[in-house]
Amino acid sequence: MDAGRVRIGMSGWTYDSWQGPFYPDGLAKRRRLEHLATRLDAAEVNGTFYSLQRASTFRGWAGATGEDFRFAVKGSRYITHMKRLRDVEQALGRFLASGPLALGEKLGPVLWQLPPAMRWDAELVVPFLERLPRGTVAAAEAARPYAELVRDPCVEVDTDRPLRHALEARHPSWRDPAVVRALREQDVSLVVSDGAGAFPRFDDVTADPVYVRLHGDTELYRSGYSATALDGWADRVRAWATGESSATADTIAPGDRAPALPRDVWVFFDNDGDAHAPRDALALADRCRDMMRATRGGPVVPPGEGSG
Repeated sequence: MDAGRVRIGMSGWTYDSWQGPFYPDGLAKRRRLEHLATRLDAAEVNGTFYSLQRASTFRGWAGATGEDFRFAVKGSRYITHMKRLRDVEQALGRFLASGPLALGEKLGPVLWQLPPAMRWDAELVVPFLERLPRGTVAAAEAARPYAELVRDPCVEVDTDRPLRHALEARHPSWRDPAVVRALREQDVSLVVSDGAGAFPRFDDVTADPVYVRLHGDTELYRSGYSATALDGWADRVRAWATGESSATADTIAPGDRAPALPRDVWVFFDNDGDAHAPRDALALADRCRDMMRATRGGPVVPPGEGSG
């Protein structure tokens, strides 16, 4: 079976409430990422949304994880929520200079989460997407003029690697076929965002990878996913990875389906309350073990170690 690579993880990893339910009692905080990387193969860096980091921090994260581990990096809220995608050349350059490139081959997609009130506006969104670098060399070039404006920058890369981007929209006005056309033209992933009904879900495949964020099954950020819900997400993950994209009630443009091509799938749980995120991530990885074995060479979690 031809299939894309499936990666499953959580948004962030520093939660104290995960000590015991996920991290072993007595595990030092500095070793949490190291432990996570023995159980799953990806993490979404959440701290970059709130503040610029240091290149040394990214290098430390890369060094604490195995060769196969990857990071998605969340774009700065200064760009999305304060600048609101306008006049972002310097802000984008500073973000790119602040260290993500230090991850090297472990750098995965960059996530751009938009404010809930941000409506679909092609004249605003499309120029922003056009500005995003699509490779690490282009990212370093965009970052270099602003290196002196950040602490401990990284503006050099050892080789040119593709740099993917994903956009998470939360306003109902994005339920417009023009959105699907625009993101496909820009080769940017429209995030499949499940937020317990707090914001709309869109499941149109607009690019590779398919990027999924699961914020809570019945209560935003706080509820876990039932066994039935996890079974459903596992079915969707398999379908996306093998190139299927059947229309659902969450499809914006049901008459304009994506080509049936294998695609990578990145899934991140953001329901951190009561340690639901790691439990649900392990449970979904357990359900997707056949798919992850086919694309990774072995299971991510031992059989039966997931829950739900």
